Amino acid sequence: MKSTSLSLIAGAVALAAVTGFTALTVPGDDGATEAGASSRLPVERSSLLCPAPGLSDLAETAYTSFTPPANGEGEAGTAELKSPAADTKKDDKEKDKSKSEDKSEDKSKDKSKDKAAGSDKPVVALKEPGKPVTADVSGSDAPALVGTATGRLAPGWSAQQTTTVEAGDGRGVLGVSCTAPDTDFWFPAASTAKTREDYVNLTNPDDTAAVADIELYGPDGTLKSDVGEGITVPAGSGVRVLISTLTSKAAEDVTVHVTTRTGRVGAVVRTADSKTGSDWLTASAAPAGTLVLPGIPADATSVRLVAFAPGEDDADLTVRLLGKTGPFAPVGNEDLHVKSRMTAGVDLKNLTRGEAGSLLLTPTQKDRATPVVAALRVVRGKGDKQEVGYIPATGPVGAQATAADNRSKGSTLSLTAPGAAGTVKVTASAGSKAGTPVSKTYKVAAGTTLAVTPPVPSGLKGTYALTVQTQSGGPVHAARTLALPQDGIPMFTVQTLPDDGGTVEVPVAEQDLSVLDD
Repeated sequence: MKSTSLSLIAGAVALAAVTGFTALTVPGDDGATEAGASSRLPVERSSLLCPAPGLSDLAETAYTSFTPPANGEGEAGTAELKSPAADTKKDDKEKDKSKSEDKSEDKSKDKSKDKAAGSDKPVVALKEPGKPVTADVSGSDAPALVGTATGRLAPGWSAQQTTTVEAGDGRGVLGVSCTAPDTDFWFPAASTAKTREDYVNLTNPDDTAAVADIELYGPDGTLKSDVGEGITVPAGSGVRVLISTLTSKAAEDVTVHVTTRTGRVGAVVRTADSKTGSDWLTASAAPAGTLVLPGIPADATSVRLVAFAPGEDDADLTVRLLGKTGPFAPVGNEDLHVKSRMTAGVDLKNLTRGEAGSLLLTPTQKDRATPVVAALRVVRGKGDKQEVGYIPATGPVGAQATAADNRSKGSTLSLTAPGAAGTVKVTASAGSKAGTPVSKTYKVAAGTTLAVTPPVPSGLKGTYALTVQTQSGGPVHAARTLALPQDGIPMFTVQTLPDDGGTVEVPVAEQDLSVLDD
């Protein structure tokens, strides 16, 4: 192959590995390519954002950072989570130095502000693939965190934020997988009801301000508000917006749509209910005709489905629970009609009846697949001992996906194959303090959900990560439930496991440009 084609391919491959948006497969030296052929390359840079943990002084937050081990050589790289303001604090300190030297009271205030904003030192710094690193933060002043991973630590890098609040209206276990910045997010299952206090958390990782819009949709359509337009998220900062302040109308089921006019943000909704506690609601998978919502706990006492059709057409959906032995229709809720740009909610009650499952939404008419987004509000427990969690629609595991924070007890892994049967390999990593990795393979029958207690590292000390890798067969969707009961309350949180984006596909080059050198 001539030098021109080599340089073009090398440039495209490098861009693909860094951004994940551009990819190219190297053709053979004879210039021939094989239709449909492709390969995958590991990314060389990943970004994650973790929201500010909460509003309670009783909050105890654990961060876990992890990158799966991979074959091959590469630069060691770094993976750090720190306050988004940390990069600008040095400049601010220099500007304020002369002003603060003679003002001891102001200096004391600056220290308090620095604690809330973070410091130059990373909160969590990962050292090597295959072994998680953890950090703990207390109180309501803990900041949002942003992170970048490079080199060997970038492919599949994940971070988990788990906050425990033992008492108050915001009590519960609030778990969230830190997410990549983006420009478009859908959150079904939010609420402006009087018993709810839901906040949209926006985090800007960049050094220029972002401008975001928040739209709300209730059962009757748009909840009009000018307050949600043009929200400025300062550079390297986070903003909380109480959803109920954006509209005067109280609605049990609300879909929140976050977009950016300029810049990019991380977005997640923190929900709180006076009876069922609190948890994070992460974004639904992009609007699609078929959706999978995996990981409904076997002992769920209430399951509520919330769906939204963002387009001009109504959606008619078939609702099926994929259980241990196969799919079945919830009695009285076999179908769901979702009007265009109106939020639809349906109470599926104790849907699982003691058997873990996953929800599958498909178009009633196969030739009319109207895109929708959806999420589940799941409650465990009864009376004053109830706890809430959320399961958004999610994509399949793909090449691999990871749940970073697991303890010696309390984790349940749900695997569902909505189409053909699939086989996955589940690896429990080394422990954060000690422990030897363990792997196990699971086959998931078509149309079923397999709920298992995942493997635990031998000699575990500390926490560990679970990585799920597709081996063969059809797509498998997954979710991890972490149960941390407290004073008789079945506190829990559910994180879905979509593909971690650790590799990018390199498609076939259609033409060998080496002829230009001849």
